[in-house]
Amino acid sequence: MQASNRLKVSFLEGKQSFGAWQMLPGANISRLLARSGVDWVLIDCEHGNIDDGEMHDAVPAIAAVGVSPLVRLADMQGWVVKRALDSGAHGILVPLVRTVEEARQLVQDAKFPPKGRRGFGSLLALERFTPNPTLTEYLYQANDALVTIIQIETKEAFDSVEDIAAVDGVDALFIGPFDLGNNIGHPIQKGVIGPELKNAMTRILTATRKAGKKCGVYCKDAQQAKEFADQGYDMLVAVTDFTALQHAVQEDLGAARGDPKSTGSGLF
Repeated sequence: MQASNRLKVSFLEGKQSFGAWQMLPGANISRLLARSGVDWVLIDCEHGNIDDGEMHDAVPAIAAVGVSPLVRLADMQGWVVKRALDSGAHGILVPLVRTVEEARQLVQDAKFPPKGRRGFGSLLALERFTPNPTLTEYLYQANDALVTIIQIETKEAFDSVEDIAAVDGVDALFIGPFDLGNNIGHPIQKGVIGPELKNAMTRILTATRKAGKKCGVYCKDAQQAKEFADQGYDMLVAVTDFTALQHAVQEDLGAARGDPKSTGSGLF
């Protein structure tokens, strides 16, 4: 199972991993993103237009291409963790964590006994790995094969980041720069990350290194992804479906009209 999880393999091999962020519903979008050359596609059930049923369509579409499906949860409740993992997701990204205890509880929800309390019984998850494991193999391999990623975006989590990074069973921390900036009093202005937020992000990256964990970061565009890759982040968002579609349509329409080529993005 572990060999099928391309993000987990990248973590174990010490290689950077690039993925796509899916906010729009539809298995065809999932497949398109998965076939782009990324290692993983993250299905955003928090801020994206994706409900439980659409998540269950997206996960197999991505896995069938040999790419790892990840799910950003809509909430950190245990049943939400179970739904994502039982769909066959190779990992979960959990937003708005605030305390070390919440991080520990999430690990409990994501792991089978004796490491946790995850319920056992999903037949769907088996088909998201190649070769398909048996139920017994899934039970005994899932704890090591799947990834649990905690998003650091609240002030409380930032203040305790070293302790959260050290929680056993947490594979990586993931920085949400926009909410993190808002919550520590240094919001991103017009897409620009200020020095205080940069220092905060460096602290999070350093905490993961000290704990022997990995660090991911949301990137607003490919240029920023390259900058963060050069800074040593392990897990990087190369493209988001909504902004990529928006940019492509605007560029093509402008080219058809003969408009001057735009510089930068007006989104921020």
